[in-house]
Amino acid sequence: MEVVDPVELTRALVRCPSVTPVEAGVFAPLEQRLEAMGFSSRRLAFRSTAGGQSVPNLFARLGTDAPVLLFCGHTDVVPPGDPAAWTVDPFAGEIRDGRLYGRGAADMKSGIAAFLAAVSRFLRDRGAPRGSIVLFLTNDEEGPAIDGTQALLRWFRDNGGRFDAAIVGEPTSEAIVGDTIKIGRRGSLSGHLTVFGRQGHVAYPQRADNAAHGMVQLLARLIGEPIDGGSAHFEPSTLQVTTIDVGNPAGNVIPGRATAVFNVRYNDLHDAASLEALLRARLDSCGVRYDLRVHCGAEPFLTLPGRLTDLVGDAVFAVQKLRPRLSTSGGTSDARFLAPAGPVVECGIVGPTMHQVDEHVRIADIEALTAIYRALLDRFFDRWQC
Repeated sequence: MEVVDPVELTRALVRCPSVTPVEAGVFAPLEQRLEAMGFSSRRLAFRSTAGGQSVPNLFARLGTDAPVLLFCGHTDVVPPGDPAAWTVDPFAGEIRDGRLYGRGAADMKSGIAAFLAAVSRFLRDRGAPRGSIVLFLTNDEEGPAIDGTQALLRWFRDNGGRFDAAIVGEPTSEAIVGDTIKIGRRGSLSGHLTVFGRQGHVAYPQRADNAAHGMVQLLARLIGEPIDGGSAHFEPSTLQVTTIDVGNPAGNVIPGRATAVFNVRYNDLHDAASLEALLRARLDSCGVRYDLRVHCGAEPFLTLPGRLTDLVGDAVFAVQKLRPRLSTSGGTSDARFLAPAGPVVECGIVGPTMHQVDEHVRIADIEALTAIYRALLDRFFDRWQC
């Protein structure tokens, strides 16, 4: 069996312009290598809304027995922006000075390539595992994230599938590969706030009710004190106002309506319902006429330090001679969908350039991540008890 070269596979994936949700041929080089390793694979497309575009996903499995190690990753990428702003073609996979450039190089095509390369080395050295390896590869993570991992997991479980532990290959490392892994993520709740007043002339304020003043009062109440002080594994929840608008082109008109948008990144002291109740209580105390609509993008999740975090930590130490920091910082990821079904940890490459112009990763880091995944496979199949 030919061992997968993680660098060359990363380049092959970067050369596919798989901007969400367009697959752009990115699954073909993966299917080719998975088939050579003995995996059974199939493409699964889901479409949650009538008339919407179906989202392609790739499911692969090696083995039928427990324990089951699940690897989850996404092949879709954000748009590159203006290609002229790049010093290289964003979809060429060019290598310069020990770095591989391209959209998706960090987030997270190198992570997928590293895992496949690690599996190929494991199979070369040890043969088929006494258990199973499952892959969820989706092209929907950078988009609505409805018809990707979430739908794949539902299909998997509906067909009797289960997993014992999951690894998500997001770029979690900060300076050295393996220095940080994610054991959880904060929740995300967006609020659309509208204040109702009465329009009037600025010279006759007694005849009007200034919606802008009401909005200032409400926002001051929302941000005037912390939501909480943090928890054992999470930093304090934060509320950020992102938009304020009164739609008023005239300088002598008191606005009768004002709108604002805010987002709360919240820890495990809350769920969406309790957080909404807290926010409404603050707003109700102001005596201002308002309407609040909220949308929960993700609930917080946490994998408590234990068997899986120890295995990942030991694998990192075996390769890098350091212990990873256990973190819950950052935005959301597809790990939130897996967490209710089993323990999940995010472990990936150094990725400060993700989503930026000239996104890139160090070649040495791809190799280091491959070695960490290889060490993790050893430890999982040697130590995990069904």
